[in-house]
Amino acid sequence: MQKIFRPSPKSFKNTFCVFQELPLSSLEALTVQYASKSGSSYYYTKKGMYRVSNHWGRLANSKWRLEAMDPESDSKTKLGFAPWTHFYPDNAVEQLYYLEMNYAMNTVNYQHKNNPNYTGKAILRTSFETTKKIKQIRNLLNLTSWAKYYEYDDLDVLRKKIIEELIFTNKTLEEIKRALI
Repeated sequence: MQKIFRPSPKSFKNTFCVFQELPLSSLEALTVQYASKSGSSYYYTKKGMYRVSNHWGRLANSKWRLEAMDPESDSKTKLGFAPWTHFYPDNAVEQLYYLEMNYAMNTVNYQHKNNPNYTGKAILRTSFETTKKIKQIRNLLNLTSWAKYYEYDDLDVLRKKIIEELIFTNKTLEEIKRALI
């Protein structure tokens, strides 16, 4: 009989975690150990947690994101796995988050400072400040109306210059734009 591993209830409260998407077939040998009212299923192992859900992001008092497989699965219900070591503390007051830009995919995301990939170069911010910067960067990526006030040869180069300043300095968007005029 399979021994059931049960983590402490505090393991998930006020946490940030990035799960990696896996094929649903990865669950064949596992038994559901917790099913939430919202329809998510949880499978605990000594190495980490498997979660099957159709919703990711902000969950009650935690921030859990799913990194999609390549190619991404068509199903709205996704399986994610995260090792226990990838659950980091979260709160609204500490500067815990930094921004990561993927220019190839034209996406911006936030990561936790305890992530082993953090180099210390990107500015750390609170959750609120991070959300504000992400919104500004997404607007820069998706809109062009802001660019009509600038002289430039390549809009992508201008975007990158502004985005890099937002990620690696404490300058406001207004300060950055003013310096470019």
